[in-house]
Amino acid sequence: MIQKFIHRLLLRRHFWRTATFSEVAELYASRMLRILALNMTAAFTSIFLYQNGYSVLFITLLWAGFFFYKFLIALPMAAIIAHVGPKHAILYANLMYIPGLISLAFLPSFGAVVLIPMVIFQATSSMMYQIAYMVNFSKVKSIEHAGKEIAYMNIIEKITTGLSPLLGGVLAFLFGPQIVIVLAALLFVVAAVPLFKSAEQESPRQKLVFTGFPWHLVTRNVAAETARGFDLFTSGTVWSLFTAITIIGIAADNQIYATNGLLSSVILLAALGASYAYGRLIDRRRGRELLLFGTIANSITHLSRPFIATTVGIAGLNIANEAATAGYSMAYTRGSFDSADLSGQRTTYLGLMEALTALGSTLAAGVLALMLCVLPDAHAMEYFFYVAAAVVLLIATARFPLYRR
Repeated sequence: MIQKFIHRLLLRRHFWRTATFSEVAELYASRMLRILALNMTAAFTSIFLYQNGYSVLFITLLWAGFFFYKFLIALPMAAIIAHVGPKHAILYANLMYIPGLISLAFLPSFGAVVLIPMVIFQATSSMMYQIAYMVNFSKVKSIEHAGKEIAYMNIIEKITTGLSPLLGGVLAFLFGPQIVIVLAALLFVVAAVPLFKSAEQESPRQKLVFTGFPWHLVTRNVAAETARGFDLFTSGTVWSLFTAITIIGIAADNQIYATNGLLSSVILLAALGASYAYGRLIDRRRGRELLLFGTIANSITHLSRPFIATTVGIAGLNIANEAATAGYSMAYTRGSFDSADLSGQRTTYLGLMEALTALGSTLAAGVLALMLCVLPDAHAMEYFFYVAAAVVLLIATARFPLYRR
């Protein structure tokens, strides 16, 4: 049913340049199910660890190791994707996430040892999937309407992203987090099913090519891409942990999961209208301005985080942050897609960019870990938001050829 709905939507909008509508529908159906499975658990993984007695410093160091491992494997994953093709890589990535989830479910019984396979499988799956997905969907049909097409892509993703934390939170409240983890693992299996029926869109058995690679397309955006990774860690992991500990309160029961899920889901309100409006701005050659103002607005939301003291405030800031993040992210994605085209080595380029994003998240976790060593948990996270507000401004330094034409 999901696949048929997406097929009809894409057929009307003439979405993508090279893939058939049925192939794109299969990819979208698979992505929606993956996002549903991922965000049912991603919103409360850190909370689950804290509830089981692990300190904020331990959790931060765990995520530092997670992102550093992603940084190390980015290019090897890109090489695998070039060899097997991105659609097969998406299939493998979906299946690979399952043992990582199952490992987390056994945390109360077996302790921290299960976090080793969790990090390895989830990080490997995440990096392989992200590069493969970007390779597939960087082939936008037309320059004139690329912004609108990215907007539709963002709306579909945000609907799923907005609803899944609420669903996962309510289920965790009613039945416990372990049940949600198992359910998410089953959804990853279902998410892989549509890809069994389709042929590979990209020619397999290719190799990463670095000789003659246009390195300037990457080096000009090292600071911006690293800052994006810093922002992702701040808005996701740190913010959810900060609100759960200092505002909502983590008790022995599972009510925290439902509350956190509900507060995470309010981004749906900002995503729908803002995505379409931003897409039109990009198509009107205003992508550079959108990138700049979205970055500044995002920085302001980070500055505001330490002053939030109520659940209503959390919801409002989540909406504001989503509107700001969508603005810079959509403009950034459009510029990145254009550079991927210009590079002539799409998989190599996107693999390098994803490595920089993972490096940025690693640095963010490292900075927070250092602050936690000398400050109480709440104060360390508050001061970290100020640091993040400054660092994310580097996103506006991105220099894409698209925005100089």
